[in-house]
Amino acid sequence: MIEEDAMQKLNQIIADAAHILVIQADNPDGDSLGTALACEDLLEEMGKKVSLYCGADMPSYLHYVDGWDRVSKEVPHNFDASIIVDASTKTLLDSIEKNQQMGWLAAKPCVVLDHHTSVINGIDFADVSIIDPSYASTGDILLQIADHLKWKITPNAAELMMISILGDTQGLTNELASSDTYRTMAALIDAGANRTLLEEKRRKSGKMPRSILIYKAALIQRADFTDDGTIASVIIPPKEIKSHSPLYNPAPLIQTDLLQTEGVLMAIVFKYYDDGRITGSIRANSPMNVADVLAESFGGGGHPYASGFKDTSGKNIEEIKKQCIAKAQELARAQEEPS
Repeated sequence: MIEEDAMQKLNQIIADAAHILVIQADNPDGDSLGTALACEDLLEEMGKKVSLYCGADMPSYLHYVDGWDRVSKEVPHNFDASIIVDASTKTLLDSIEKNQQMGWLAAKPCVVLDHHTSVINGIDFADVSIIDPSYASTGDILLQIADHLKWKITPNAAELMMISILGDTQGLTNELASSDTYRTMAALIDAGANRTLLEEKRRKSGKMPRSILIYKAALIQRADFTDDGTIASVIIPPKEIKSHSPLYNPAPLIQTDLLQTEGVLMAIVFKYYDDGRITGSIRANSPMNVADVLAESFGGGGHPYASGFKDTSGKNIEEIKKQCIAKAQELARAQEEPS
């Protein structure tokens, strides 16, 4: 249950602001993009000017979402308040930190909306933090706020919030999708969201060039299976990030297939960059739903079925992979032990 006091404080911040900046973390996904664009729609209905920011390019698999191209990698100078969606840690706002713009956010009213569990290096300057892991997605939280505060929910906003829910519940297939989630989906359909049309758009946009299909086959060939085949992993080097990411993000390209492989409970895609950065994208199947705990061990975050982290310590990719898989094995063993 979202506290009434928090919702009223959020409502007042919005009422007092003419220009609102909506921020996604540096690892955008369906939840963050859907929620950000839904915020834009809701706020514009109130007559607000809205700017959308993300420090990373929108992955190609999200290009079916109308409005993805309005998200900018530039922080405007003249906003009055900010809303950070689907992130509650400074670690996931590394681009803002590097550009020395975190002070801009701290100097103005800031709202955090997130459904992830507690994280390291939280956003301590936020005036309002609505963080509730009982909801399936951050878009789900936004809907509850909008409904309670009687904001106008257009069919477009309803569709965008549906996208956020489908993204984090993996199409309503994981345990984040509760009976309440299905009731929320029904309410969004009643508000004008077209679930069938949305799926058609997603499938059409998801079609891949032949070169990507060939690349996918290569990724499958070099997938590494450890811990009796329960953990699958792939490493993406800088050359492949540059050549293939503009066409199709390698992580979603391979992770679903890895999780569909018999015996696999966790799939991790590691990327390493020329500047020394290493990222890990983690997806999990039940009962190994500890993706969030694993990511937090490396300074990241997420939820039990999908999470990510970024390492800038200077360690090499093989060392990070070894540590990450060892920690995943440790978490798996802990789950198996009787309570």
